[in-house]
Amino acid sequence: MAESPFAGKVVLAPLTRGGHAAFRRLVVELGAEVTTSEMAVVKNLLSNSPAEFALLRSHPSEPFFGVQLADRKPETAAEGARLAASRGARFVDLNCGCPIDAITRKGLGASLLRKPTLLARVVTEMVKAVDVPVTVKLRLGWSEAKGENVSEVAKACEEAGAAAIGVHGRFREQRYQKAANWDAIARVASERSVPVIGNGDVLTHYEAHERWQRTGVSALMLGRGALIKPWLFREIRERREIFPDPEERLYMTWRLLGFMREYFGDKPSAHRRIGELLPWHLGFFCRYRPLPEAEWGEASRRHPLLQTRLPQGEGLAPLERLLRDGRETTHRAIAARLIAAASFDEALEQNRALAAELPPDGDGEASEPSAALVAG
Repeated sequence: MAESPFAGKVVLAPLTRGGHAAFRRLVVELGAEVTTSEMAVVKNLLSNSPAEFALLRSHPSEPFFGVQLADRKPETAAEGARLAASRGARFVDLNCGCPIDAITRKGLGASLLRKPTLLARVVTEMVKAVDVPVTVKLRLGWSEAKGENVSEVAKACEEAGAAAIGVHGRFREQRYQKAANWDAIARVASERSVPVIGNGDVLTHYEAHERWQRTGVSALMLGRGALIKPWLFREIRERREIFPDPEERLYMTWRLLGFMREYFGDKPSAHRRIGELLPWHLGFFCRYRPLPEAEWGEASRRHPLLQTRLPQGEGLAPLERLLRDGRETTHRAIAARLIAAASFDEALEQNRALAAELPPDGDGEASEPSAALVAG
């Protein structure tokens, strides 16, 4: 039997809003080997929505790109899978983890966790429809009160033909609160013969390898960790700490802006979208802190660093303090200077000037960018 294309890989999670092709291109440049689209709703694809079809587009640099779909009907899910595969998807993923009310009210996303028999029928038809692998992204269950049913659901998915199963170690009701339960993920990995991809609260290379070794999962999936540290893929692959200085991190943001301009185009609507998305990404980038294993390794085993309130740091250089500032007004100001600049040198100069004028009290603790972040 051929080795699974997911074995030993670190996968970029499907991220609504943040997982656009420009960001995926950035993480591929920084070491990602498996990337996933933003969630595409099959109903919208079948209605010929240009915006939904845009989600199926990949960049030539993506070595192994998959499309995540949201649907609850076997026949239409199969058609959605065919559409994705016909446009180059190397695998198709079924979203059974999105916790957002607007999705679950329609019977999509995490709602399918409550209907294992229906879910199995959906997976069966998707597998019949395409020659590429079909994967499924799960959570532990609907709610703690109702209890875990991830073992039952994962078994149904494997028997229906799923090539791999992603498990986000939280219940639907927990959204992204509380620490992910990697013991539960380990149990699913031990029960299944197909690859299990573990997901939840990975921010450093040493946390990644500890979870990998302890749980026996075949692969890892990064969501918020990748949004905070796009170079985390390289850290994990090379098993080393990478501490980019503020100039290097600003340059990564400049690269992302360039990729956005190529992907979204030059129309006024594209300019508006970039003007909204770039500050949104900065709302994650500002949460970066250097976390050397010698100092933080023990703490990470007690509680995941992604769920820990990390210190702002004292005596920071002005540009470092600027990039750690958690205020949305600061993110918009940084983005405006990047967008207006004709070169990176100009962007760096303008942001250094902004840093020199930065008022106090930007403690670096941004509220979670809540605009439909979905790492289902």
